[in-house]
Amino acid sequence: MLLRMSTLLLKTLREEPADAEVPSHRLLLRAGFIRRAAPGGYTWLPLGKLVLDRVTAVVREEMTAVGGQEVSFPALLPREPYDVSNRWTEYGDDIFTLKDRRGGDFLLAPTHEEMFTLLVQDMTSSYRDFPLLLFQVQTKFRDEARPRAGLLRGREFLMKDAYSFTLDDQGLSQTYASVRAAYQRIFDRLGLSHTIVAAMSGAMGGSASEEFLAMAEVGEDTFVGCTSCSYAANTEAVITPVPAAGPVEAGPITVHDTPSTPTIASLVELANERALDGRTDWTAADTLKNVVVTVHHPGLDDELLVIGVPGDREVDLKRLDAALAPATATLFDDFAARPDLVKGYIGPQGIKVRYLADPRVATGTAWLTGANEAGKHATNVVAGRDFTPDGTIEAADVRAGDPCPACGDGTLTIRRGIEIAHIFQLGRRYTDAFKVDVLGVDGKPVRPTMGCYGIGVSRAVAAIAEQHHDDRGLLWPDEVAPADVHVIAAGKDGQVEAALALAGELSASGLRVLVDDRPQLSAGVKFTDAELLGVARSVVVGRRLGEGVVEFRDRRSGERADVPLSEVPRVVRDSLG
Repeated sequence: MLLRMSTLLLKTLREEPADAEVPSHRLLLRAGFIRRAAPGGYTWLPLGKLVLDRVTAVVREEMTAVGGQEVSFPALLPREPYDVSNRWTEYGDDIFTLKDRRGGDFLLAPTHEEMFTLLVQDMTSSYRDFPLLLFQVQTKFRDEARPRAGLLRGREFLMKDAYSFTLDDQGLSQTYASVRAAYQRIFDRLGLSHTIVAAMSGAMGGSASEEFLAMAEVGEDTFVGCTSCSYAANTEAVITPVPAAGPVEAGPITVHDTPSTPTIASLVELANERALDGRTDWTAADTLKNVVVTVHHPGLDDELLVIGVPGDREVDLKRLDAALAPATATLFDDFAARPDLVKGYIGPQGIKVRYLADPRVATGTAWLTGANEAGKHATNVVAGRDFTPDGTIEAADVRAGDPCPACGDGTLTIRRGIEIAHIFQLGRRYTDAFKVDVLGVDGKPVRPTMGCYGIGVSRAVAAIAEQHHDDRGLLWPDEVAPADVHVIAAGKDGQVEAALALAGELSASGLRVLVDDRPQLSAGVKFTDAELLGVARSVVVGRRLGEGVVEFRDRRSGERADVPLSEVPRVVRDSLG
């Protein structure tokens, strides 16, 4: 492959794009790899498409190596299968829907579980057809409310989704482990430093669920790790250790006048000033905060819900949404319409709204909380005696230093990452929905069980850019770089012709070559562009050309060496390993 920059559709930018929020977005735009086409949608320009195709090739190779068979479904799909699985309703506003000229309902597919299941139903009949691992690489669509960060959160994106079909749970576990290992090889080859964490299944359904997160400060996913064991989880999936239920040791409820204390901080300050119940050591952790939210159930009426968390914690809306999925929640603010819910003074005792509590609100624990009257709070409000939650919910924020739920010895650290893959043990949710049965070994019907394995291919390009850049530009890993070597004609006086001849020789030897043969530009501009484009190895055809010598540069190591023209192919190949 030989690409000449004099004819390449390429425009690099010197200025920072005004709408670029993260390094990958900024650098991919500046280097001319992508160009914004619509909110949340990007055109892949020639160099960007080369990188995208290289990433896709790695994914295909590793999926095929574990027995995956590639198919390709339409992106425009009818409503009926999604009604059967109930996901037309569950997805709500997150999907693009439309009608055809006959009035039929369609959607632009966000995922394809339904279609894979129907294909297997149509084309299999007995145990002899299993196990199956099918995958596709295809554009997906989601109506993101706030597309941002370039390729990291778009409305249209390239995804590899795979689905396994086995006849029992043991087969599912084996395939799951095989694909999981393939994913680790994929991301190692792509040069992505990543962590595998426990995750929530969300609208996809299923039981076991893990995310692959690429380390990045700009990542929207927060995850935890333990200081003592191997536990790692997305914060949405962290399980709070539940205190053992204890005996009720507190006295009866006592209501106190607490004017002008609608916040936890003001309440704690007053409680200590007045020595409520004879105490002057009140802290926020002794209080019970009750947050009112509106739960939006897809296809159903909204519901009012009160969430109880210790007062030193906040309700994390992402964790709350994960716990309520497929429903979502927003903070309630129309207290005038609900005089029974006194803003700033709500307590769980006697309220007529569904009440879910943090696991720390265990039976026997006593709290300082609202008395459901303006300007009043109550002490000795005991869980299991004065109120009984309708259930527990993981909605409180997770913090560094929290105890590890796995080993109990270590504490949690918190980091940020970019979700680049998600795998699920789906079970039989979709084969049950479509009543997929095949003939078993014993002649009786068997219902296959499914696994789901997704990689955000276009997002992986952005994640690589986040991890592989410096203050001069991109610095692609060899596996995905748009070229193996960048040949630069530093000046005129025959150097352009020599650079083209050398580039042709390197290309003929099987290398992928990008050559800067633009005669009208200075050497400084070409060097700046080379660093921005991010090919790690370059060959500079410069002033020593008359001596038959060029300069080889390796940007990663900083190595620079004068090399005879005849030795350039060997030097480049040796540097590629």
